[in-house]
Amino acid sequence: MMAGMTGTRWLDTSEQCIWRSYLAATSLLEDRLDREISAASGLSVIEYGILAHLSEAEGRRMRMSALADTVLVSKSRLSHQVARLERDGHVRREVCPDDRRGAFAVLTDEGYELLVSIAPVHVDGVRTHLFDQLEPEQVQQLAEITRRLVAHLRELPEVVRCPSARSGAGAK
Repeated sequence: MMAGMTGTRWLDTSEQCIWRSYLAATSLLEDRLDREISAASGLSVIEYGILAHLSEAEGRRMRMSALADTVLVSKSRLSHQVARLERDGHVRREVCPDDRRGAFAVLTDEGYELLVSIAPVHVDGVRTHLFDQLEPEQVQQLAEITRRLVAHLRELPEVVRCPSARSGAGAK
């Protein structure tokens, strides 16, 4: 056991295998979907997600901060992705009228047309690489497992980082 870690509940061999398999499966699935969407459109799976969430929002627009939370990326990464989508004419930014520091991302007509054209690629990928690989009862189990994990993770407080944790070295 590592020094200072006497209270740690270490994963047993079975849990370690499950954890690593989960990581591999989610990483490989996202990578596969990303490559398929990119081959069809030049977009990343994150950019596809941005367009999809904007298409479902009222007025096809969302505050940048809410969009970052929805697509599960950092605000800086979202800003970079939206800048690329904006450059290509798929999204435009608008200043928030009641908060000059805030901004909206708005899906353009061109962005909507692109989304409609590549949505079948995404849906086919999700169906082929996820749902078609599972029995109906496994799909139900996956739904229950993911709902439970999402509920747990969303109710946790924010993690406050120690300034020395970023450098990894601690105090000098």
